[in-house]
Amino acid sequence: MSRERDRARREGERTRRDGERPRREVVTSPRTTAARHPRYPVSREIDEQTRLGEVYMRSLIRTQFRLALFVCTVLGCVVGGLPLLFLLVPELRETRLLGIPLPWAVLAGLIYPAFVLGAWLYVRQAERNERHFADLVERDR
Repeated sequence: MSRERDRARREGERTRRDGERPRREVVTSPRTTAARHPRYPVSREIDEQTRLGEVYMRSLIRTQFRLALFVCTVLGCVVGGLPLLFLLVPELRETRLLGIPLPWAVLAGLIYPAFVLGAWLYVRQAERNERHFADLVERDR
């Protein structure tokens, strides 16, 4: 057996010196028909509250929290910025819209539609985030 190995090694060295490429061997496992491990679905990870399930849930909660912070920040800047705008631009305080001072018209008539629009956009985006999460969980089944 060792003679054959030595002869094959010498031939390999000789072919490499001659500029030829060494012959490739394909090695395969004898257990190609072995039973595969069943996939462990993500929904099961979440239900059993494993560490991976916690990571998935934490990512969903973090995404929803960022969305809530963004919507609240935008609405807070609009609502908080209006008094600042009226303070810095006194001409706007004196302007009237249909006989009503502009600050009152804006605060009474335009803020509430802005809140409704912000709430509608928030719900729409939150549902979209949940759909993406559900697709991710379903895809791994």
